[in-house]
Amino acid sequence: MELKIVEIEKPEDCNVILGTAHFIKTVEDLYEALASSAPNIKFGIGFCESSGPCLVRSEGNDEELKEIAVKNALKLACGHAFIIVLRNAYPINVMDKIKQVAEVCCIHAATANPLQVVVAETEQGRGILGVIDGYKSKGVESEEDIKKRKEFLRKIGYKL
Repeated sequence: MELKIVEIEKPEDCNVILGTAHFIKTVEDLYEALASSAPNIKFGIGFCESSGPCLVRSEGNDEELKEIAVKNALKLACGHAFIIVLRNAYPINVMDKIKQVAEVCCIHAATANPLQVVVAETEQGRGILGVIDGYKSKGVESEEDIKKRKEFLRKIGYKL
């Protein structure tokens, strides 16, 4: 077995969702879930098929984001992994719908942070072992940090 780190590439103004599913129709069902979840959402999906022709399947409503998702899926090349690149929406806007897609097994990450995926490769194929989402913690928040966090959540409309 060989371990690899795959860097996920994305535009600064985008979030990514990385997960694992189990069936070829996942890409269409994820498209439907995303398209109906937020009014101005832009997205691209890359889905790694792990049997038959083992192709990267793609969907989306934005060609740039679709290309980015496919590029990342090809770099991952992990069976039944999917990656969604989002613009004009946060993962919190779509996670419930994604989790309700019958083929979705798990979500590994949903983030705007830099993302690295720890991949194991054997003679059979590749699989996701885990993710490195952002940076390591530097300490505990202060009263000023708490104030900033609460102000930020109100600024972006998630708290009153």
